[in-house]
Amino acid sequence: MKEHYQRLRKSCRIMLIDFPYSDEELASITTRLVELSGFREDVYVRPLAYKSSEALGVRLHNLEDDFLIFVAPFGPYLDVEQGARCCTSSWRRVEDTGIPARAKITGIYANSALAKTEANLNGFDEAIMLDERGHVSEGSGENIFVVMDGKLVTPPPSDNILVGITRDTVITLAREELGVETVERAIDRSELYVAEEVFMTGTAAHITPVVEIDHRPVGDGRRGPITARLQELYFQVIRGKHPKYRHWCTPCYSQVRT
Repeated sequence: MKEHYQRLRKSCRIMLIDFPYSDEELASITTRLVELSGFREDVYVRPLAYKSSEALGVRLHNLEDDFLIFVAPFGPYLDVEQGARCCTSSWRRVEDTGIPARAKITGIYANSALAKTEANLNGFDEAIMLDERGHVSEGSGENIFVVMDGKLVTPPPSDNILVGITRDTVITLAREELGVETVERAIDRSELYVAEEVFMTGTAAHITPVVEIDHRPVGDGRRGPITARLQELYFQVIRGKHPKYRHWCTPCYSQVRT
């Protein structure tokens, strides 16, 4: 949880939003909200810092700031078992000089929504977006990894990605538990077609195998072994079943029903 709020705090600095809450306050508010919600299922926690002034005009300065959190039940976003069929979107990821992707800004989701809807209307599960130089950037709401020669390769922040918390988790688990190196570098579109494995990561997407890109199978068209092992580790971690990483989890219920 701390890492999510640290990223939110950085986003607020970019958007000139005053965000005075401490990590401890945010953790307390969030866990209390989840407990009071009464859900005993997977939920999505959406914190939102925003400009609340009623003044008309286009600016960030001299406006009031506010903050809210809501919680909602959230089922599977993508099929983590069968994998996702993806297409390369005709919509390019917005450049850092347009809307900085390193800040999780609601406005950039218009760019993502155009790509996602294009993919869905054309019969695909998800879009893969390129940047203006033609390098692979990310999915509409996920980071992307490819497996090449037994290593993970993923785009760097300079290719207009949101530096995802799940992305960092995967890099750590791959290194610490599998001994697999992660290389951050630009990825060409054609490299997606020859990759051994491809998968997407995100808070909603978890770790989702990509089994097809632009009507071309990835590998043998099924979830690959490195992806499968990372999924196994990841779900152990987020369910609090891996003792080494239990400190990453934040208990939300004073009593857990069984």
